[in-house]
Parts: sequence; C-alpha cells; structure tokens
Amino acid sequence: MKLQNPNFSAPDDAIMRRAQKPVIAYPPDALSQPDLGLYGRARAGAVKVSETLVPPRDARTFSAPAGHFFRISCVEGAQVGDLNLWNANNLEERFYAGKTRALHGTHLSTGDRMWSSFPSLRAMATITADTLDWYGFDGDGGSVHDVIGTRCDPYTHALLNGENYHYCCHSNLTRALVDAAGFEGSEALVHDVLNVFMCTGFTRDTGQYFMKASPVRPGDYLEFFAEIDLLGGLSACPGGDCSSEHSSDKAACHPLLVEVFQPAKGALEGWKSPELNAYDGTHGVS
Repeated sequence: MKLQNPNFSAPDDAIMRRAQKPVIAYPPDALSQPDLGLYGRARAGAVKVSETLVPPRDARTFSAPAGHFFRISCVEGAQVGDLNLWNANNLEERFYAGKTRALHGTHLSTGDRMWSSFPSLRAMATITADTLDWYGFDGDGGSVHDVIGTRCDPYTHALLNGENYHYCCHSNLTRALVDAAGFEGSEALVHDVLNVFMCTGFTRDTGQYFMKASPVRPGDYLEFFAEIDLLGGLSACPGGDCSSEHSSDKAACHPLLVEVFQPAKGALEGWKSPELNAYDGTHGVS
C-alpha cells in the first residue's frame, strides 16, 4: 500500500505530474463487438439441456458446448461464486482474468467477454444478461462481478491465520477439476476467477482490495454465451455473501445453480467460434 507518511518529499512539479490526464490503455472500439441481437434471438428459442447445483463451500464442473448459453443463478440466499473456464478440448487454454480486466475493466457486465490465456487469446464467453447491471458503482467505488480478486485459497489462509482450511475456492475448484479431468496436476490449471455476484473495489486512501455484502438475491442471475467448447468450474465461496467473513465456516452459505441452454437448429446462422490469436508466436527469435 502507499505510505501515509512518505519517506521522500514531493518535487516542485508534483502538482503538474499528478494532473496528467489518464489514457485508456486498450480502447474498446478496437475489439470486435458481440452480436447481442443475434444472441438474444437465439436465446429466446433455446431449451435447457442440463443443470448443476453447486453445494455451499464446494465446487462443481459443467459443460457448455460452443453456441450454447449458460446461466449462474442465486437460488436460496445471497451467495457469491468463483468461476473458472477452460477450453474443453485443451485445458491449457483457460480464462485470463488479468487481460480481461485490461480490455474491459475491473468489473464485467452485459456485452463484456471473458478472454483466454496466451497464446490463444480469444473470446471464450460473452456475458449476455446480468440482473445486477442496475448496481453500477456505489459510493465506495464497489461494483459486482469483478476480475480483480484472485480467489480465496488455502495458502493465503495459512499465511494470515496459521491454519489449514480445505474449502477455499482454490481447493474447491481443484477438487472439482480432479473429478472432471482425473489427474492430480489439476491444481496448476486452476486460475484467477470471475467473482460472480461479489461486490468489490479498491479503497480510495490505500488502494486495498475490499469486499462488501453482495446485493444478489434469489432469482438474480448472470448469463453467458459459450464462444468455444467450455468446461466450467464454479465454487460457492465459503464467504457466503462476503459481507464479513472470507474462507471460513462462519459465514452463511448457499448453493448456486448452473443451467445450460441449447438454441434451436439454425438460430445462430452466420456465427462461428473465434479463431486462435493471429500472432505468429516467434517473439522475434530467429
């Protein structure tokens, strides 16, 4: 964090330096835009083909083939979830939270995309509906569905609390992926998440990551369009609504529901999965 009492005095031109105007690093106009009209028409006639109930303080995987929709819903009480996405045909290609944050911002909503890791760097999923889009940014600078938190994990828990805890989202996702993929190396494939329904931000004085009570209520949902064949992993966070506790058995926790919907044949005419990134991968090495 920034020092409240710096060790070095400000230079004479400090005011001028601080007054420099910010520049958006990655202008969104340069990105290809999703056809939300097409997706909306396809969704209108889609039928549910599967559902997965994620128990409290645990995780489950689900399959969402390319061209399908999947919805994450709050079904019993305020609850946040940690979402991982993998290419179902190549688990090495997985969600890249940092690049998604750079392209879209700290919190995601309708029309934003979840991008995959290098060297693929392509859209994995597009958010098509968000019942919490009304929330915006509150007076603390908080908002929902962030890509800034990494996921609660047993290593940080041990560092801060000096104890073992096995039901952090990292461990939950690891167990779920082991069950789905069947090999012990699965932990290395668990990655930074989309914090579904979680309300977060950075404090204005020290820039520290904060969480506050999620505004989610039963019936709220976040819905996505699968741009490629996806294996998803969702953990119902042990923090519950993250109003006070994080990674513990003290918070009230609830299940989350994942539903997958298949559009009618021909409803996505003209659409195709995005190609792998066009960069040649040589990195200037002769």
